[in-house]
Amino acid sequence: MSNEQLERRWWHNAVVYQIYPRSFNDSNGDGVGDIPGIIEKLDHIKGLGANVIWLSPVYQSPMDDNGYDISDYYEIAPEFGTMDDMDELIKQADARGIKIVMDLVVNHTSDEHPWFKESKKGKDNPKRDWYIWKDPKEDGSEPNNWESFFKPKAWTLDEESGQYYLHLFSNKQPDLNWANPEVREAVYEMMHFWLKKGLGGFRMDVINMIGKPSDFPDASIFDEGVAGWEHWANNMLCHQYLREMNEKVLSHYDVLTVGETPFTNTMDGRFYSDPGRKEISMIFQFEHVSIDREEHNAVRKPFDLLQYKSIMSKWQDDLYQKGWNSVYWSNHDQPRTVSRYGNDGDEYRVISAKMLGTVLHMMSGTPYIYQGEELAMTNKHFNNIEEFNDLMAKFHYQKMMDRGIEPAEAIDFLNHFSRDHARVPVHWDASDNAGFTSGTPWLPVNPNYTEINAAQAVSDQGSVYHHYRKLVELRQGDEYGDVVVYGKHQLLDPEDSKVYAYLRFYDGKTLLVVANFSGEVQSRAYDHQLKKVVLNNYADDISDVRELTLSPYQACIFEIE
Repeated sequence: MSNEQLERRWWHNAVVYQIYPRSFNDSNGDGVGDIPGIIEKLDHIKGLGANVIWLSPVYQSPMDDNGYDISDYYEIAPEFGTMDDMDELIKQADARGIKIVMDLVVNHTSDEHPWFKESKKGKDNPKRDWYIWKDPKEDGSEPNNWESFFKPKAWTLDEESGQYYLHLFSNKQPDLNWANPEVREAVYEMMHFWLKKGLGGFRMDVINMIGKPSDFPDASIFDEGVAGWEHWANNMLCHQYLREMNEKVLSHYDVLTVGETPFTNTMDGRFYSDPGRKEISMIFQFEHVSIDREEHNAVRKPFDLLQYKSIMSKWQDDLYQKGWNSVYWSNHDQPRTVSRYGNDGDEYRVISAKMLGTVLHMMSGTPYIYQGEELAMTNKHFNNIEEFNDLMAKFHYQKMMDRGIEPAEAIDFLNHFSRDHARVPVHWDASDNAGFTSGTPWLPVNPNYTEINAAQAVSDQGSVYHHYRKLVELRQGDEYGDVVVYGKHQLLDPEDSKVYAYLRFYDGKTLLVVANFSGEVQSRAYDHQLKKVVLNNYADDISDVRELTLSPYQACIFEIE
């Protein structure tokens, strides 16, 4: 298939910046980030070159799971602001050429949503079937053996009716029954409400879990995540619902849609993102962020660059001209990029963060930058389980305690992987509380904010912020944009465990990307004629790629003959 056969869309060369509102910028001193605070910092994002903001949920919510438990899709949570603030954010972002993508959380609602309150009133209530209620087994136990992400069991008993309701997450996040057409219509109506405000699209929370099999069979696979996923993840019902959603809603707007889809492979990626299937624009896959841990067993493993290269190359190659990739290092559910994959010590934090950015942003697909990643913010150290806020961290800690793991070892695991690392407030400057708030922050800031902050990074042309800005310019510029966005990918030296090298080529232009993932000097030779050094995270001059000496964490982009 030739390059021209993939229809170009505006989001192909877009760069998305994710904001976790609670931790981004607090405008009123209550310690919680808010929508007016985002408006204050739009120029920071514009300066970076990102032209889409993915906004984690700001809807009305009791905040059991920090906003991913929605009690009213048509209202803004008071701690974040008002609907007028939301309208102003869309307007101010649009004035800067930035589109707002909102989180669409419709696998489940809060148990405080009026729909669930009605559903819980009794078996005869008109909204009973809006959620998934099942009778117990004969022995009174749960309808099946499915597990939850946040609880040992995916079912909670309602004493009054004697039935269980399904929740793949917290028991305060009951799953909607997508088999009910009234539910789907209510969701589509809500989507129209937001898209008519001028949104740029939706990030769809765990959207691959909306299709539940009608017979609710027991799980038989227990070694690959939460029990039950083989039945409710990526099934044909999900694809059917997404095609209906596309027909009734998405096809009426020119928008970016990205589905959060755990347990996916590249064929699933094609099913979701092939334009001819009329489902969604792209998905978030999780293979590459599962290399260094068994998340649901809370087991840490060493990061394997060979495995990472294999996974990323497979996605680059298998979706080429058949779908669309999203590429990311981190988000609100992952620890800090430089602490996890680079070297967050003083000597190499900046240089290794630039290296990681280079590797990712030269790939095909829409890149996502998580707030603070452009500053190379690091993981925060937590001393005990009481200091964590994250529901999943607390659940994993309890699972480790039940397995007889020492508390210190469990805290060590969480200090590497807790979602709280990403949720610590953004460092804006060296003033009190990192300039995030004039009050007491909802999560304590990382003490290293005096050295690592946006004011320092923006003023320093050698910072990670400016390196990311240059990477964005390459993707969106005339000289190399087509190569980066639409070029074919070819992995070099797949068995090299220290250096990641790959080619991108399109319409007579070829880029060579070389990145040293180690803290030692590496010598490599590539059988190509150097035409130009496009970007280098070190200041040294390079005249020949056939004889390269790479400093620790050095990353270079070359145009070659």
